[in-house]
Amino acid sequence: MSKLTAIRPAFMAKASLVLCTVLTLAACSGQDDLHQWVAQEKQKKGAPIPPLPVIKTFETFQYNDQDKRDPFSPSTAELQTSNSGPRPDENRAKEPLEMFALDSLKMVGTVGTGAGMEVLVKDPGGVIHRVHRNEYMGQNYGRVTGIGEDHIDLVELVSNGNGGWMERSASIALGEK
Repeated sequence: MSKLTAIRPAFMAKASLVLCTVLTLAACSGQDDLHQWVAQEKQKKGAPIPPLPVIKTFETFQYNDQDKRDPFSPSTAELQTSNSGPRPDENRAKEPLEMFALDSLKMVGTVGTGAGMEVLVKDPGGVIHRVHRNEYMGQNYGRVTGIGEDHIDLVELVSNGNGGWMERSASIALGEK
């Protein structure tokens, strides 16, 4: 290795350090006009801040009058409605397809004919299940009410918003091949 090759990286490092120092000092020299502008901006007055709006006080109202109903508690008609109608069977053991959302299940085919027809349903994990009439699937207590060669009919129980339940029809069509 020649002496010139060993000296060259050290020389380049020193030269770049000197160049950076010169550039830094040159950049700091022309800031007088910047300091003047900042001083002028600090001396300017800002726009006045508008006053805060006056807070209105409202009269409190007690709902303990016998002629008036508390709007935040259910009425007796709503309580009667919520106690009547369909209810999910809480004592029934959950079936495997009830842990999946109905739109994530896919019908892939049928087995058999007539009243003994079974439908093949694929869950999101890729497992295929045999489903019969009156079995349950989906997260809304969906009970299979009918099986066709290209669809499954279900009746789901969904909350009506008043503490009760209502039935809703749903179906799953045969998936495309």
